[in-house]
Amino acid sequence: MANILIVDDQQCIRELLSEELMCEGYRVESVGDAESVTGHLRFSRPDLVLLDLYLDGLDGWEVLRHIKRQDPYLPIIIFTAYDSFVDDPRLSQADGYVIKSIDLDELKQKIANVLSRKSAPQGKVEAKSHLPQFSAAHGFGKA
Repeated sequence: MANILIVDDQQCIRELLSEELMCEGYRVESVGDAESVTGHLRFSRPDLVLLDLYLDGLDGWEVLRHIKRQDPYLPIIIFTAYDSFVDDPRLSQADGYVIKSIDLDELKQKIANVLSRKSAPQGKVEAKSHLPQFSAAHGFGKA
């Protein structure tokens, strides 16, 4: 089954999503800050990332750009409490957008759909062996 990385600064959300997705048969890892994403991408090589847009430190948009630069084919679903981004052009970099809710059926369906599209032969390109850490020196700091 697929490996999913959850990126959310709220521990209760990470725990809830982890439990729900593991019950669906997924392998799940989670991180609570943007700086931890690089290491997880390098070592766990997820099949999909669930990304909150509001994180401590860097915002989710910066994390999204960073991930897509490193692996343009890694599917990312934005999972946020805010519906104000529906028309945001930056969403074109993501593979899905789901509003946080107690009912996780929509999220589970979106994950299944994205992963089924990913399994096509042109799927994932090998990630680079060295991923830079998030920092202002790499252009990932706040402007």
